[in-house]
Parts: sequence; structure tokens; C-alpha cells
Amino acid sequence: MREIQLRDAKATFSAIVDQAVHGTPSVITRRGRKEVVVLSYEEYEKLAHVPSFGRLLAAYPGDEDIVGARSDKPARTDAF
Repeated sequence: MREIQLRDAKATFSAIVDQAVHGTPSVITRRGRKEVVVLSYEEYEKLAHVPSFGRLLAAYPGDEDIVGARSDKPARTDAF
């Protein structure tokens, strides 16, 4: 992924968009700090629909006897 300063991105935005559409996203920096990423809409859609780890766990179809019941007892008793 290439980094481009904001002022340069303004001058070449069309080329940056074309590159993103063809699979090369760009990081836009302002005053040396990474601010935004330009990526294709297709790539954005893939990232936007990735479920969180919590949702994956909540959707787990397993039976309780496979996973086991939850205990209120702490998992570890030894102190560091």
C-alpha cells in the first residue's frame, strides 16, 4: 500500500481512484500522519461485512453439552 501526501493526492486523485479500483489502495497522509485509505468499493464491501468475533461466538450452533455450561468460578486462581 502506498502512502501519498494530501496535497499530492488532490492533484492526482483520479489516478489514485483508478489504482484502488485495480487493487492498489493508497494511504493519504496529512502532516506526516496517516489519515485515510482509498480503496475500491468492492474491497470496502468485503471489509464491512466481516462479522465481529463476538457475533461469531453468539452464532455458534453447537449444543451445550459440547461446549459445556458456563461457570461462575474464576478460570485461574494463581496470582502473578
